[in-house]
Amino acid sequence: MSSVALIDDHESVRLGLAAALERADFDVVFSGAGVAEYLDARGRALALPADVVLLDLTLGDGTTVTENVTRLVADGSSVVIHSVADRPVAVREALAAGAAGVISKSSPLDDVIAAALTVARGEALNNVEWANAVDGDTAFADAQLSTREREVLRLYATGLPLKVVAERLGVAYSTAKENITRIRVKYVEVGRPAPTKVDLLRRAMEDGIVENAQEDPQGVG
Repeated sequence: MSSVALIDDHESVRLGLAAALERADFDVVFSGAGVAEYLDARGRALALPADVVLLDLTLGDGTTVTENVTRLVADGSSVVIHSVADRPVAVREALAAGAAGVISKSSPLDDVIAAALTVARGEALNNVEWANAVDGDTAFADAQLSTREREVLRLYATGLPLKVVAERLGVAYSTAKENITRIRVKYVEVGRPAPTKVDLLRRAMEDGIVENAQEDPQGVG
């Protein structure tokens, strides 16, 4: 019997999934609203990690999909994202962090169970939602920024003047300015132009360089 943990901040979703999975002979070892809650409960019980974790793409506790998937995979579980598969950026983040696949919340329960069984057997989950979300994400081609360019973009896009960015990184102002120029060129080359500072912030958020923005920076610095 395979074990499964359900992590979703909607109790009604968890209840429906738990009932269906138990009928399919899964051992539902946890049902809750957060990854930290699950890991804490597992630690207290000295239990083995669940074979499969069905994880909502976005939880209401402020955590990111990247950190949630990373923690669960590191703990020893296979992760299936159970969510609406119309957010390609977040889906990409989940897959990059090690999720085994995606199953839409609009899918029949039988399909969700089949996905869980597939992953529990150690097989790849190649479903339509996953393929559509990733293949259709043509707007987010990798600009392949260097480590230094990502550092400059992270600081500059969130509102710091370029002079302050240069001081924080211990480089000349001209070097920081050259980095911004190269960053803009790279985004143009992959079809994602960022002519303004607001555009750069948007690209940084899309690529996970900046997790969220408190305000929209103005101007191009």
